[in-house]
Amino acid sequence: MSKITVVIVGMGFGKEFIPIYQKHPNIKAVGICTRNENTLNELKAKFNLDENLVFTDFEEVVKREDVDAIHIVTPVPEHARMTLASLNANKHTACTIPMAMTVEDCKAIVEAKRRAGKVYMMMETALYTREFLYGLKLAESGQLGKIQFVRGSHIQDMSMEGWAEYWKGYPPMLNGTHAISPLLRINNTIAESVVCHGSGRLSDDLASRYNAPYAVETATFKLKGSDVVAEATRSLFDVVRQYRESYDVYGTKMSFEWEQLQDEGHAVFDGGENAQRLDVPDTDELLIPEIADFTKRERIDDPNHVSFLQGAGHGGSHPHLVQEFVAAIVEGRDSAVDAALAANYTCAGICAHESAMKGGVRIEVPSFE
Repeated sequence: MSKITVVIVGMGFGKEFIPIYQKHPNIKAVGICTRNENTLNELKAKFNLDENLVFTDFEEVVKREDVDAIHIVTPVPEHARMTLASLNANKHTACTIPMAMTVEDCKAIVEAKRRAGKVYMMMETALYTREFLYGLKLAESGQLGKIQFVRGSHIQDMSMEGWAEYWKGYPPMLNGTHAISPLLRINNTIAESVVCHGSGRLSDDLASRYNAPYAVETATFKLKGSDVVAEATRSLFDVVRQYRESYDVYGTKMSFEWEQLQDEGHAVFDGGENAQRLDVPDTDELLIPEIADFTKRERIDDPNHVSFLQGAGHGGSHPHLVQEFVAAIVEGRDSAVDAALAANYTCAGICAHESAMKGGVRIEVPSFE
């Protein structure tokens, strides 16, 4: 397959993907789906979209035989249902994080992908930020030496305006992939088990939403085939801090630490007490020319989605996600974040929350290999 028709479902930060797909040489046509008719009409005009490829009803998208791929960028509770509907309709399927909210739904998606024989990709922005790709290059080139420890964090104030009601009181690690997946990927492995502890207390109103009391959840993961322990911390409410979605990696030759404050610069340690501050470079050289500019900081178009704005445009990750998803379809291979891998990343967080709620007992993370 060389030319693909894709429909993007969900027009929060999902609309940022429209021009990227439109400029990709293997895309035949781009459609959108949103329940908001005003948004639909505005974007249809702005991007000159085909009248036949704009939808207000997701069920109509999956019925269309001329739609090859569906990219889901909708609220978290919709992910599993829409992903399963898309795969069961024999569509190549991409979905923003998390894959699902339960281990059972993750298993169902892995099986649906195997039955369909189509490409699935969890569009994890944290794996394609310029900051992560910089650290991954250090690891894969041997510059870090042997990795000894990794740490990730995702601290965000979701009490501010712009978030849907379902987010209120959302358990921190239940959707932990932003903090977890870079730690697993840089070690080129998966999580085998987790011990997690909750810290602090949410307000009664927030705690009652999911019967989950903790303001912060911190997990340590045992990694398959590795002596490295990965630590991840996440908080969404009742903790005051500037947004931070980060990873740190410590090696025998070099270490990398994400900046503590926005724009102060990341730190690289290469021996002794010496530290070098740096702004990591853009990653346009890793992209095909047609979409390379979209990774640059100045290409953020309309960052109204709160997470997209706070995360500085998701670190220039969007064109990388599109490039990998489309390449996997065209080349007839699994994506870099295929269903089995995405399920482990997602279930690592789900199991971490379970561990916290059980007082820090060790929980085995399902493997889908």
